[in-house]
Amino acid sequence: MKAVAYTRHALPIEDPQALIDIELPTPEPGPRDLLVQVRAVSVNPVDTKVRHRAAVEQPRVLGWDAAGVVRAVGAGVTLFKPGDEVYYAGSITRPGSNSEYHLVDERIVGRKPRSLTDAQAAALPLTTITAWELLFDRLGVPEGGGQGQSLLVIGAAGGVGSILVQLARQLTGLTVIGTASRPQTADWVRRMGAHHVIDHSQPLAQALKAQDLPAPELVASLTHTDAHYAQIVELIRPQGKLGLIDDPATLDAMPLKSKAVSLHWELMFTRPMFETPDMIAQHRLLERVAELVDAGRIQTTLNEDYGPINAANLRRAHALVESQRSRGKVVLSGF
Repeated sequence: MKAVAYTRHALPIEDPQALIDIELPTPEPGPRDLLVQVRAVSVNPVDTKVRHRAAVEQPRVLGWDAAGVVRAVGAGVTLFKPGDEVYYAGSITRPGSNSEYHLVDERIVGRKPRSLTDAQAAALPLTTITAWELLFDRLGVPEGGGQGQSLLVIGAAGGVGSILVQLARQLTGLTVIGTASRPQTADWVRRMGAHHVIDHSQPLAQALKAQDLPAPELVASLTHTDAHYAQIVELIRPQGKLGLIDDPATLDAMPLKSKAVSLHWELMFTRPMFETPDMIAQHRLLERVAELVDAGRIQTTLNEDYGPINAANLRRAHALVESQRSRGKVVLSGF
């Protein structure tokens, strides 16, 4: 089968060897596995981070978002059958989805929204799982709750921010404040449903005051937490909650003590990586989001389609993600 991999880590994405086209054997499903024929994938920051940081002795296939069709199932599979159209984000401990066929545990897979194309669906899984778990599991906002409170989403135009804003607007009573630094990204955040948009290139506390916005009880810091941390400590309401998904070089929690602010990490790979007892929660949330999409309440965050899944196009997509200037998600479709 066709696949795209890297064989040397930390190469600049402009190097043709950073990602290469290869041929691999088609894998055989284990007991809980689906063998999925991949039709579309999207690229996330984790793809670029792994390519830079993880040394390899043999080709490694990246990719943690896919939409496709089930071609075979393992002996213990109960949730899906061959022919089902699915979408999912996979596990970081297994080969990625940048291949014609891909194995994934059924407990982290959902049925693809009927109203979306493969490309539109492939934009959603990883960021949707991250945003859902961050909002409902980590920050503890109940569905339908949050009235009278506000959520500040730092980096709201990115992949996770684009879906987090939608989930918070559609499923809670929170006032949603997104940050963006350019007119194009600010417009995008408003399209996703934010009540207010502030400029994160300016001091955040001042930006909130300039729009006469109250201190938020909840802050989701999705990018550049190192740069914004002092401002977050200043602006967050006492007894608030701070949720993170990025990788600050260091994080001193002591400044949070005076306000009794709690700190919450989100990593959507935790459930599949450790096969936690509640691993199937990711299947359920993807199924729920598919219903919300088909009902017209949540929209795809696809912004750009870079064409067929091959090394050249994936290098372009990695370069865009590394620029940190993308809106929504970039996808690739078909081999």
